[in-house]
Amino acid sequence: MKLKVFKSDASSFVEQEFSNIPVFEGDKGVFALKETLVAYQANARQGNASTLDYGHVSGTCKKPFKQKGGGRSRHGTFKSVIHRGGAVVFGPTPRDWSLKINKKVRQLALKRALFEKCSGGNIVVIEEFAAPTKKTKDMAAVISKIFEDGKVLLVDDQFSDDVALASRNIARIAFCETAQLNALDLVRYDRIIVSGKGLDTVLARANKE
Repeated sequence: MKLKVFKSDASSFVEQEFSNIPVFEGDKGVFALKETLVAYQANARQGNASTLDYGHVSGTCKKPFKQKGGGRSRHGTFKSVIHRGGAVVFGPTPRDWSLKINKKVRQLALKRALFEKCSGGNIVVIEEFAAPTKKTKDMAAVISKIFEDGKVLLVDDQFSDDVALASRNIARIAFCETAQLNALDLVRYDRIIVSGKGLDTVLARANKE
């Protein structure tokens, strides 16, 4: 599969063949990708939403008024769910939302997400990330030469301080090191720019048996 390889200043590019990019036919890996994305998002949930049921509401259990003769509905306590400040019926309680992802399923999902981005032309390679001027406007100009719009994820083995400082205030740019890259990162961002060394690392991870 061919990918565009840009110079560090994005002044020009060449198309280069990468034989070790995963290739899929049909729907293979789509279900694994879907399950993995659901699991990643579920595992990010805190699960600490909580409401007070009848047994936890603070207040007296004394009957507020007599049963009959008042012309009102019968009430045993103001802790009832129908009263303001009372209990909540069927409300959320703390729970564990986490889901288990098998290693092979997670790797298959990474391969499928990588294939989808590459086949759609939404991944490009840059020789290296560099910020010689250390200025945000210059880094933004380099990114705009490659992708004019959309959310962009920069991927490298390790980012230098100069690149991080020059890019961190650009709203549509995010960073990710290759060791932490996963299928959710590849899907949630519109465009991916990966360094040459970073791509080698990502492909080594994806093709690891």
